[in-house]
Amino acid sequence: MEFVLESGMFRILAVVIGYFLGNIQTSYLFGKLFKNTDIRKHGSGNPGTANTIRTFGLSVGAIVFIVDVLKAVTAFLLCMYLFGGSFFDGYNGLLPGMYAGVGVVLGHNFPFFMRFRGGKGIASSIGVMLCTDWRIVVIQTALGLSCLFTTRMISIVSLALTLVFPVLMLVFRFDIEAVLISVFLTALAWIMHRGNIKRILTGSERKLSFGKSRG
Repeated sequence: MEFVLESGMFRILAVVIGYFLGNIQTSYLFGKLFKNTDIRKHGSGNPGTANTIRTFGLSVGAIVFIVDVLKAVTAFLLCMYLFGGSFFDGYNGLLPGMYAGVGVVLGHNFPFFMRFRGGKGIASSIGVMLCTDWRIVVIQTALGLSCLFTTRMISIVSLALTLVFPVLMLVFRFDIEAVLISVFLTALAWIMHRGNIKRILTGSERKLSFGKSRG
């Protein structure tokens, strides 16, 4: 284990562990097991929280969101334990967890058993944010709720949260490597939302309805 830590191999191992946890496609599995349907054949076709809400309703979407967040939290804490990370050893101590979070997002977005076509990784990215600093959690929660209730567009919430994440990491003086990880997660989120960004700019992005699904 010492060699793993000193050589930096924990980074690769944490990403791999996170990737396999990220492959758990909550919305897809929920649809198949409880609704006997494939979420990818409904709405936008994206196996994520927003499409789950539109297809199955708010309560099911909330469950999917929470589980996808917990995937990242689980991977984060597991790799912190395995590779000697510590919440009390400066921000460098968070690196095993943050690399695990990257793996979860990659696994969620590009699951091998679904031909590498998954969701957009926002819930899992939020899971990483929740494990970094309580101040980030408070600020991001306020920002997310504000964007949600003013725009009713989950895409804008997602873009805002990920955009602000590296800024907050810098403000609270995280190690540069941790900041770069947050920049990577932000860049990946914005790339995955490129279609949403186009629709936002043209005024055609769908707004979230909090009612029950009609399908």
